[in-house]
Amino acid sequence: MLAPLYEHGGELHAVFTKRPQSLRRHAGQISFPGGQADSDDADLVATALREAEEEIGLQPSAVSVLGALTPVSVPVSGFAIYPFVGLIQRPGQWRIAESEVEAVLERSLAELAGSYKRETLTRGGHTIETDTFTFAGQVIWGATARILTDLLTRMGLLEVA
Repeated sequence: MLAPLYEHGGELHAVFTKRPQSLRRHAGQISFPGGQADSDDADLVATALREAEEEIGLQPSAVSVLGALTPVSVPVSGFAIYPFVGLIQRPGQWRIAESEVEAVLERSLAELAGSYKRETLTRGGHTIETDTFTFAGQVIWGATARILTDLLTRMGLLEVA
């Protein structure tokens, strides 16, 4: 998984995808670009770059990988997410794979940090306590929120008690 960041107007912004409602797993959720490793991927960084290119058209040559964040497990789907942070050259237009991505969403890290809450949500019949971030009527929660919390905390933009 790639957490793409770019500078605009003196601030860092993050790039997310909104998953289509038609998907079997994690439908309608906000996430970073990413997916499962292929046997042709040299390593997990290669997986993250390939998936970002497939999902939103982000060319690997436009990404400077800065490092890895803490891996996150997703018990409900059995996935393990290995997040990498990349500083990107934002393309003029995103090229989305409509079967995997409904929309590309972008927000400043400062705005995201300011919207942080710890909430109890009910999703798919399960009640969970999760970090959340909210913007423009969208809620980032679950694994993506845990990854974003890790990123913002490491950058000194968020203090979680």
